[in-house]
Amino acid sequence: MSEPIYQLRDIKKLYNGRCVLAIDRLDIRAGELLAIVGPSGAGKSTLLRLLNFLEEPDQGTITFDGVECSNSYKPKIELRRKVTTVFQRPQLLNRNVGANVRLGLGYRGEHNSKAITTAALNQVGMLDFADQSARSLSGGEAQRVALARAIVLEPDVLLLDEPTANLDPYNVGVIETTIKELNRDNGTTLVMVTHNIFQARRLADRVALLMEGQFIEISNVKQFFDHPEDIRTQQFVAGEIVY
Repeated sequence: MSEPIYQLRDIKKLYNGRCVLAIDRLDIRAGELLAIVGPSGAGKSTLLRLLNFLEEPDQGTITFDGVECSNSYKPKIELRRKVTTVFQRPQLLNRNVGANVRLGLGYRGEHNSKAITTAALNQVGMLDFADQSARSLSGGEAQRVALARAIVLEPDVLLLDEPTANLDPYNVGVIETTIKELNRDNGTTLVMVTHNIFQARRLADRVALLMEGQFIEISNVKQFFDHPEDIRTQQFVAGEIVY
C-alpha cells in the first residue's frame, strides 16, 4: 500500500454557523482512485474545495505531500500547483479549443506548449477541434476540453466533481477511459465525486459514502458494493436512499 498523499484530521467546515463537513480522519493514498458518493448536499463538493485549497477548514489540519495546512497556514503556490480540479460545469473562454487548453500553461510561463496541448487533446479525442471556438461545443465536448486543460498541467492529484453528469454514453466512455489511463499510466491520484454508483464501481479502488457531512463507510470497491458493513451503505447501494 502506498503512503498517503493527503491526511485529514479533525476537519470541520462551517457555513453561516452550520457544520457542513465533519471528518475525524481521512487518508488518501498516492496513486489511488477514490470515489466519493452520497446524497446531494452531503458535503462532497465542499470536500473537493478543501482538498484543492480553494477553501480552508474552520478546524483541523490537512497534511498534503508532507506539509501540514490549516486555517492559519495555506500551502505555497508550488505545492498547490500539484492539485487540479475539473468542475461539473467547466468555464471555457471565448477562444478556440487549443487556446483554452494552453491557458494554465501560459500562467505558469510555459509558452512552448504546442506538443503538450496536442497530446492532451488527442487523449480526449478533441484534436480535430483545436481551432474551433469553445462556444460551439456541446456539453460533453466542453467537459473533455476541461479535462485536457487539466491533463497538460500534469498534476499529482486530479479532483473531479461529477465529471460525466448529464453526458451521453459516448462522452462518458471517453472521459472514463481517460481517467483510467491517467491513473494507470501516469500514477495520478484521483478523487472523484459522482452520483453514478455504477461509475464508482467501474473505476474506483476505494469508495467512500458521505452523508450529512460525515463519512459513513470507506472501503475497497468490492467490499463496499458486495459486503457493506453499515446499514446506511447497504441501503444506499440498494437504491433505498434517494439521492
